[in-house]
Amino acid sequence: MLYAEFMSTSLPPLPAPKEDAGQPELLEIGLLTGEADPCLRADAARNRARLLEAAGRLVAEHGAAGVTMEAVASAASVGKGTVFRRFGDRTGLLTALLDHSAKQLQADLIGGPPPLGPGAPPVERLRAFGLAVLRRSAEQLDLQLAAQPEPSRRLAHPTVRLLTAHVTILLRELVPGTDCDLQAQALMGFLDPAVVHHLTKQCGMPLERLEAGWTDLVARVTETGAPA
Repeated sequence: MLYAEFMSTSLPPLPAPKEDAGQPELLEIGLLTGEADPCLRADAARNRARLLEAAGRLVAEHGAAGVTMEAVASAASVGKGTVFRRFGDRTGLLTALLDHSAKQLQADLIGGPPPLGPGAPPVERLRAFGLAVLRRSAEQLDLQLAAQPEPSRRLAHPTVRLLTAHVTILLRELVPGTDCDLQAQALMGFLDPAVVHHLTKQCGMPLERLEAGWTDLVARVTETGAPA
């Protein structure tokens, strides 16, 4: 599978609760191709946008803890069942709120300016990737923690799989003789929102220390040395 094809795949929606997400290829997941009435699809899109707008207001006013299915239904003046049908569960709703920034990060990886986007050496792209994810987590930490799926589904989530694949591809360019799949998982563990929360909120570490730690970790894993 070509890198550009993989990374340009649109992120599919979160699987419904208790649904087996399986291990399909990202290129085979997601885009709905049904032949539903266009007016019905437009109504569904408007309703979804209305619900997300209401959820966004609740986050701004009360934090992620204030976002419940009941509160969103009330804020949007719809029945609670409508919210459940649209998003499946609270995790699906919170994940939808994060979808825009996830797609923006994906777009930056595919076609943004270097070093995050194409055109820079792979080690510089790997450094920039981690820094971008850390800063995104710092800005959205409360929401990211609340939106994390249960442990059995978390690492299989399409967004996580896509970002892990990006790291794996860069590692294969940098250290082709190692187990890049496992090393990518180790690097992604450093960027886990729960780890970022523990280090910054519970251990009191500044974000700058985590950024320096990521740069040092990349240098050690890739044996490229720290940047000047």
